[in-house]
Amino acid sequence: MKIHVVEDDRVFNKLIEHSLALNPDFEISTFFDGASFFKHLPDSPDVVTLDLGLPDHTGEEILERIKKYNPEIEVIIISGQDSITAAVNLLKQGAYDYIAKDENIKERLLNSINNIGNKKKLLNEISQLKSQISNKYKFGNAIIGESPVMNEIFALLEKATKVPNINVSIYGDTGTGKELVAKTIHYNSIRKSLPFVAVNMAAIPRELIESELFGHEKGAFTGAIMTKKGKFEEAEGGTVFLDEIGEMDGNLQVKLLRVLQEREITRVGGNAVIKVNARIVTATNRDLMGEVKKGNFRQDLYYRLLGLPIHLPPLKDRQNDIITLSQFFLSSFCKENKLEPMILTSKAKKKLLGYAFPGNVRELKAIIELSAVMAGNQVIDEDNIIFSSDNTELDILSEEMTLKEYTDRIICHYLRHYNNNVLKVADKLDIGKSTIYNLIKREKGGMPEN
Repeated sequence: MKIHVVEDDRVFNKLIEHSLALNPDFEISTFFDGASFFKHLPDSPDVVTLDLGLPDHTGEEILERIKKYNPEIEVIIISGQDSITAAVNLLKQGAYDYIAKDENIKERLLNSINNIGNKKKLLNEISQLKSQISNKYKFGNAIIGESPVMNEIFALLEKATKVPNINVSIYGDTGTGKELVAKTIHYNSIRKSLPFVAVNMAAIPRELIESELFGHEKGAFTGAIMTKKGKFEEAEGGTVFLDEIGEMDGNLQVKLLRVLQEREITRVGGNAVIKVNARIVTATNRDLMGEVKKGNFRQDLYYRLLGLPIHLPPLKDRQNDIITLSQFFLSSFCKENKLEPMILTSKAKKKLLGYAFPGNVRELKAIIELSAVMAGNQVIDEDNIIFSSDNTELDILSEEMTLKEYTDRIICHYLRHYNNNVLKVADKLDIGKSTIYNLIKREKGGMPEN
C-alpha cells in the first residue's frame, strides 16, 4: 500500500513515518507542504494522511483537489484540534477518517489504514468476481447452441443488451434455461455492474409476496421487527427477474402495473413514495395471452411486461445442439470434479439423439453428469446413458401436425440418424431423392431442426 504523509510538523511527520514503516507492506513518502505533495499526486497513493494546518494550503483545499484527481484515494485527516464540527464537515467532503494529535494517534492511524487495506482488498475481490461472472455469462460461454433457431435467439439477446431499458419477457418449457437467458441479458448490458435480483413468484407465500417485492416498514405486520427493503429497491439500477410471472394473483398484478407505469413503489405499512429504476425481465412456461383471454391475467399488465419477447424452444426442436451441449456438460463436469477428460462413443450419441428430453436442457445435463459417474473409464458408452423415462425414441406423435409436417419430421429424423446421407435415407424410406433435396432447400440454413 502506497502512503503519502503530508505534515508540516517535523516531529509528527517522522513519528507517523516511523510508525507506518514498521509494516513492510507500506511504501511511505513524506511531505512538509501542499506544493511538494501536489508534484507527487500523479504517483497515485492509496492513502494520504493530511494535516489541516499546512503553511501554503488549507487541508480542505488539498482534500478537494485529491478527490477531484482520484476519488478512490483515501484521505485521513490529522489535526491538532479535536473538533466534532470540523470532523463531520471533512467526512462529508470525502475524508475517510479524522484523527486528533494525541497519545492514541499511532494506534488509531494504524487501525484506520488497516481498515482501508481490508476495504480495498474486498473491493478488489468483488471486482474480480464481477469480471468472472461477466465472462461466465458472455453469449458464447453461457448459452450453447449452433442450430438456426438458437442463432435467432442470439440475435434477440443482442438487441436486448443494446436497449437496456426495454422489458424482456421469456417464454419456454421448464428446463429450457429461462433464468440463464435473463442473467445473460443482464451481464452483457450496461447494467452488469449493478444487482441482478431474481424472484420466483411461485415459491413465495401469497401473503408475503408484496412485502418481498416492495419492502415493508417496521411494525407493518406481526413479525415486521425492522424496516426491510424490497426486491425492487435491492435491484436499483440493475435487473429484477420475475420468474413464473403467470402465478401472480390479481391484487398484486394491479400493484405491479402501477410500479411499471409510475416507476415508484410504496413499502407495506409506509406512505413514502420511493422512485425505482430497474429493468424488468419476466419468465413463464404458460401461455400468458391465453391466461389473459381466460381472465386470469390483466391485459394491460401483459402488454407492459411484454417488451421484447423471447421464445425458448424445447430441446427436441434443436436436436443439432444435443451433442454440442452434451460435450460441453461433460467437459465442465470433469473439470469441476478433477476427472480425466471423457468422450462419448458414437452409440452413446445415437442413443441421446433418439430421446425426446421432456425435461429439456436441464434433463440432458443431469443425464450426462450421471453417465460420467457410471462410466468405468474415460469412455461413455450407450449403457452409461440412463434415461429417467421410457420415452427413448423421438415421439413424433406428441404434437398435432399435418401429414406433410409429419413426413418432413420423419425425413429430418432419418437424415440426422444417417449423417445427412441422402441416398441412404431415400433407400430406407423408399422415397425419391428429389423429395429430400426439396425439403432441404425449403428449410433456412440447410437441414431443419425437427
